[in-house]
Amino acid sequence: VQLQASGGGLVQAGDSPRLSCAASGRTFSTYYLGWFRQAPGKEREFVAAISWIGGSTYYTDSVKGRFTISRDNARNTVYLQMNSLKPEDTAIYYCAADLRPLRTMEGRSYSYWGQGTLVTVSS
Repeated sequence: VQLQASGGGLVQAGDSPRLSCAASGRTFSTYYLGWFRQAPGKEREFVAAISWIGGSTYYTDSVKGRFTISRDNARNTVYLQMNSLKPEDTAIYYCAADLRPLRTMEGRSYSYWGQGTLVTVSS
């Protein structure tokens, strides 16, 4: 599966942009999907993940209550709605996919990655 992330850019603190990740392939609904991010000078970290039909979602503590992951299997797209952005949310955001990630919150469990989209939050 090929993934293409979009929706990043320069935003103000408190803004609510939405990232999208479009996937190729006809088996999109069989993949777990995740969002990860990497801030300048830091390691990549887990942000959110969603199960095959969206029945289960997972978030890192720092985004709980602010970010929402969702998927539209008919459109082969996963979304990350980001609310109340903070400067510390500045990072390159990557979408990832795997049929059955061993550990949902670990990047190495995902086989497929998009190219990333940069989100810069100004204060």
